[in-house]
Amino acid sequence: MTHKITRGWTVAKPWPVTLRDDGLGGSVVLRPLRRRDATPWMRLRARNAEWLERWEGTSPRPGAGGGPPTFAEYVRVLSAQARAGTSLPFAVELDGELVGQLTVSSITYGSLCGASIGYWVSEHVAGRGVIPTSVAMATDYCFSVLGLHRIEINIRPENGPSLRVVEKLGLRDEGVRERFLHIQGAWRDHRTFALTSEEVPDGLLARWQASRRESI
Repeated sequence: MTHKITRGWTVAKPWPVTLRDDGLGGSVVLRPLRRRDATPWMRLRARNAEWLERWEGTSPRPGAGGGPPTFAEYVRVLSAQARAGTSLPFAVELDGELVGQLTVSSITYGSLCGASIGYWVSEHVAGRGVIPTSVAMATDYCFSVLGLHRIEINIRPENGPSLRVVEKLGLRDEGVRERFLHIQGAWRDHRTFALTSEEVPDGLLARWQASRRESI
């Protein structure tokens, strides 16, 4: 099922869902990550190992949980979290090709009504607007369908490509969280960028698309 995001629109079952934008630069699709994605996903990760590994989270207690999960186990855990309403694990496609992954995690209701977004994309499509478009679609879905109020993205200060994503989208810089996540064997500082629903009354995707048109 493919949904076009509109403000105030609700669905009876928020997952699984497929989001699509046919805009400048091609067709960007967010869809559930599936077990049959194993081969293209692993090939893509291997192809981008050097590009991605320096930003990947690691465990401060190596070996504490046994070996790494298989891809099927990984998808099963993500799917269970999605069904429980705590996560939205999306595969990212550009013109039908798997090019990355975006996950809305730590979905919380109550007095917070917020979540975090994390992502990665293949180097061969970086800079083409794929991830800004994906983040915008996921954010609008969280605000319009899930009823969330706040989205945040945490980025290492050295990660220039990821910093450009939040710059393009106009997220607020809320400062540095010291020793926030364990990455590549050490606790690393991150900068937190955030957005609340009041800041994008017409949707983040519409604002992003307007800024792209103005830059042409």
